[in-house]
Amino acid sequence: MQVEERRERVSAAVLFAIGAAVLAASDAVIVRALDGAVHPFVIAFFRALFGVVVVLPFLVLRPQMLKSTHTVRQHAVRAVFKLFAMVAFFAAFSMGPLADVTAIAFMSPIFVVLGAALLLGERPGLAMFAAALVGFSGAMIIVGPSPSGFTLAIGLALVGALLQAGIQLILKSMSRGDSTSTLVVWNLLLTVPISLVMAVPFFAMPGNRELALLALQGVVGTTCMGLMTHAMSLAPASIVAPVDFLRLPLVAIGGLALFQETVALTTVVGAILICLAALMAARSRGVKASN
Repeated sequence: MQVEERRERVSAAVLFAIGAAVLAASDAVIVRALDGAVHPFVIAFFRALFGVVVVLPFLVLRPQMLKSTHTVRQHAVRAVFKLFAMVAFFAAFSMGPLADVTAIAFMSPIFVVLGAALLLGERPGLAMFAAALVGFSGAMIIVGPSPSGFTLAIGLALVGALLQAGIQLILKSMSRGDSTSTLVVWNLLLTVPISLVMAVPFFAMPGNRELALLALQGVVGTTCMGLMTHAMSLAPASIVAPVDFLRLPLVAIGGLALFQETVALTTVVGAILICLAALMAARSRGVKASN
């Protein structure tokens, strides 16, 4: 009975993770569809604002979600990291090939491994070092011989991946005291005022088309967070995380269908290596945690 129940939970987790990957790919396509008409800080503000609108009914029904063991300052630090990671990715998606930027974004788990070793005193095993080496090799293949080379978009994607890794390291300690729903709600609530302050120098009211896309992005982004969070609660990260790689072919298909972006062979090879490295890192950390 327990085996059957576990299988059902894993199957449900995979389905939720597939849904999250589809929505995450849609998020990147929406940013590209904005075509630079909205500044990345303004995109981040509206994304957080519409995200709050989505979670507000749940917050009214369950106000206890606001109860946290951490200070507002700690939540604010995480919100700032999350804001700048989003802005970096939004800027990268708006100016670079979607497939290249998405592939570089998958470097985040590798940076988590290195950050845990440098900042948390973890001792990465041979598998971790191998994952880091494979991941960086994949990134260099994308950056090096590709026609685009090391562009500003690639640089921003790397910055976003680094910041995303920083967020994961922060969550490593914060998740011990708070539920995932509490962390998500506090992040959204604090991101709205912080992003508004950052957006003021660049603020211009979006047109109807852009506003509709931003509203859609807010719903997509918040739903994506909820789906992935629920998936992680049903099955180990070593099972759920690899499903996220589905984002890459979906983004490539979206870029080709909507923006006539072709995918270079170097991007395909580099992306395969990066995804393999992230999978190695996830499985290695999963084994370490179980031990």
